[in-house]
Amino acid sequence: MATENAQDLISREEKVSYLKHVTRSIPDYPRRGIIFRDLTTLFQDPLAMALSLELMSGLLTGSEGRPLDFKKYVAIEARGFILAGGLAGRLGGGIVMARKPGKLPYKKTGLSYQLEYGEDSLEMHVDAIQAGEKVVVVDDLLATGGTAEAACTLVKKLGGEVSKVIFLVELPGLHGRERLKDYQVESILSFEGL
Repeated sequence: MATENAQDLISREEKVSYLKHVTRSIPDYPRRGIIFRDLTTLFQDPLAMALSLELMSGLLTGSEGRPLDFKKYVAIEARGFILAGGLAGRLGGGIVMARKPGKLPYKKTGLSYQLEYGEDSLEMHVDAIQAGEKVVVVDDLLATGGTAEAACTLVKKLGGEVSKVIFLVELPGLHGRERLKDYQVESILSFEGL
């Protein structure tokens, strides 16, 4: 495949630079003074998608190139589903969906949390994670950290253990890592400023 050959020829810094270049930045959305980082452009570009999954997979492998010790990905709705699916295809593991209220058909547990613009909720099936099971929480973007913190809290509520929390993009100016200080957090891209 041409995409795989191109990936082998460029450095990590060049890969990150390419992903930043492909990311669309929209000023004054959803309100004045905010720069919205639109990741749909990464998902629709074949090379950018492949590089994103390659770099995120690297966050989950040890020094020998073998996956870290975890059983499942907790994928946060909705773009976390895309990334977790790609990671599971590359590294193996099951996927637990952390969804908005009313979308899961079986018995569920939920949690409400604060966002930068209001309140939201997440739910997971009560049998999605077994006691002691190690998971990786996956989402596309770390902003204030509220959604990821809620997902981690639900994992613990179900008896699971969060091995790592990973993101494709981080907005450090919103201090999301502070809310996730009890977890190992990693991201691929960082965009300064709001």
